[in-house]
Amino acid sequence: MGTGLIDDYVTDLGSRLQGSRRQVRDLLTETRDSLSDAVEAHLDRGLDEEAAQRKAVEEFGPVREIAGEYQAELAVAYGARTLALLAVVLPVMHALWEMGRMYFIGPWQDFGGPVPSWYMWVAKANDMTSGVSAGIALVALVLGRVLARRFDAQLLARLAASVALLSLLVVVLGNVAILGATWGLDPQRLVQSFPMSVASFATWAVIVRLGLLARRCLSCATIVV
Repeated sequence: MGTGLIDDYVTDLGSRLQGSRRQVRDLLTETRDSLSDAVEAHLDRGLDEEAAQRKAVEEFGPVREIAGEYQAELAVAYGARTLALLAVVLPVMHALWEMGRMYFIGPWQDFGGPVPSWYMWVAKANDMTSGVSAGIALVALVLGRVLARRFDAQLLARLAASVALLSLLVVVLGNVAILGATWGLDPQRLVQSFPMSVASFATWAVIVRLGLLARRCLSCATIVV
């Protein structure tokens, strides 16, 4: 059975979608299977190949309309995945870094000698950022699932992306604050042991990676198909 019109339709649809490659592929496979089944049904009714394909495509719906529905679904799924990653990765990352700090550096109050009270305040605030951000992401994830049937999928996806970016911003501000406070206290204290330098680099690499995911999440939610 020829599939010229179906191939064109699926190719056009795929070019308009953005999201998880696996989910896009699955949606396109489902679309192709549905169209092929419709063509078979029309062939059984006596239509020729080209007419059957054209009829199947017309019944399935305009590419732009279907792409809009699919993109909303993809954006919500990508947003949920990003929030779930934030809820898990941020506290794990912070816990690992804290274990390294306690082993190689020690308590903040003993960090290179006595520190003023304001420095301790900044250090404790920074320690809280990962937990707070993970909590925000988790609450948003739960609320998104509860409200999924009441609100527009595209709106929920945009909210998920915004929450993800906000959560990461909190973590970044905490890290920047402790770096700035340490520099203001004593720049020499920024020189860490090799293991902690690697841990700090890994922390920032994870933050950047999560930031890229959050940015792509927003892109998926705002794309015009």
